[in-house]
Amino acid sequence: MNHQLIQELEDTIQNIPDFPKPGIQFKDITPIFLKPDLYKDVIKDLAEFSRGKIDAVCGIESRGYLFGIAIAVALDVPFVLIRKKGKLPPPFVGQKYDLEYGSAEIEMRTGQIKSGQRILIHDDLLATGGTTEAAALLVQKQGARISQFSFLIALEELGGKERLKQFEAEVHQILTY
Repeated sequence: MNHQLIQELEDTIQNIPDFPKPGIQFKDITPIFLKPDLYKDVIKDLAEFSRGKIDAVCGIESRGYLFGIAIAVALDVPFVLIRKKGKLPPPFVGQKYDLEYGSAEIEMRTGQIKSGQRILIHDDLLATGGTTEAAALLVQKQGARISQFSFLIALEELGGKERLKQFEAEVHQILTY
């Protein structure tokens, strides 16, 4: 565990109370992008977790792209977009999932990952795990194997890590709240 990285991230990420609604403590990660060396250190940490263990990175729209693409480049593996319904041209495969109020769907173009590949699913934040679980099911529909999940932040009290145990994959986060 890189305590210096953790401390610098904690000093950089801004807590925005009552956003987007009362009672929510929003973690604003955008100040990281004002510090190129910090961004590089984050990518190094996330990439080292996966080095030699994956064949592709799948990033969840949209903030999963912010670090996911750089992780894939650092590891010299493909990056695959997981997008909200209706954003990708066919052919694609979709996965519905439940939200607090209603449901949503994510999609991935078919043929971009192959059966048997070891996949890292990356997103910026793990909360309840619903979107990440849907992404994992989407990857499995195409015959690939979830090898790892990675996040910049995990909100432990919301139970997302527990929800992901069904995939028997490694989970890595830099910060835990």
